[in-house]
Amino acid sequence: MSEPLLSVEALEAFYGDARALDGVGFTLARGETLALIGANGAGKSTLLKSICGLLASKTGRIAFAGQEITRLTADAVVKLGIALVPEGRRLFPSLSVEENLTLGGQVGRKGPWSPAALFDLFPILKEKRHQPSTSLSGGQQQMVAIGRALMSNPDLLMLDELSLGLAPVVIKDIYDLLPQITGRGLTVILVEQDVTRALASANRFLCLQEGRVSLTGLPREHTRAAITHAYFGT
Repeated sequence: MSEPLLSVEALEAFYGDARALDGVGFTLARGETLALIGANGAGKSTLLKSICGLLASKTGRIAFAGQEITRLTADAVVKLGIALVPEGRRLFPSLSVEENLTLGGQVGRKGPWSPAALFDLFPILKEKRHQPSTSLSGGQQQMVAIGRALMSNPDLLMLDELSLGLAPVVIKDIYDLLPQITGRGLTVILVEQDVTRALASANRFLCLQEGRVSLTGLPREHTRAAITHAYFGT
């Protein structure tokens, strides 16, 4: 059996004295898409921040491509091939669309993603490449955020609340493009409030409840009632 791309063991994380993650563990194979689900406050964003080095206060172990990264800084983690599209996009408002994308490529990793490749994926961004990034619509800003992460040519792409605040037609357009992104060999962790859409887009899912893993497996292995119970605890 091949070594997993990502391995998380007994991970704990805190905000002050408040425990946000309590013994979380899972593995992720290369090329797999994992849906990370759970109610607000379950620990989903905290888990992504811990993996990418944005939250350093933790115990447990995180390994990526066979290397322990538990206490590496965020800039060191992204150089190894992990990229995060954060909740709320967090674009640089003083920079244009093209400048935001270029910034993502400063890591210097080689791979298939370049501004030209991203403009092929998101043609509207080519049209608006010289505009301030925050002057775009919410859906277009999400495209910039995804593009900025892809410009680092990661092996693992983490998408936090991909559809948050977007119109249904825009959400559909972005999800329709996901196969073109994952089809280039990317491994993905997808955080999504729309459980049905998340499960349909993933090979496997992991449900968190109050910072603990409440259920995991293949979507077809579990009834909707079991997933609902793991999600809400009711």
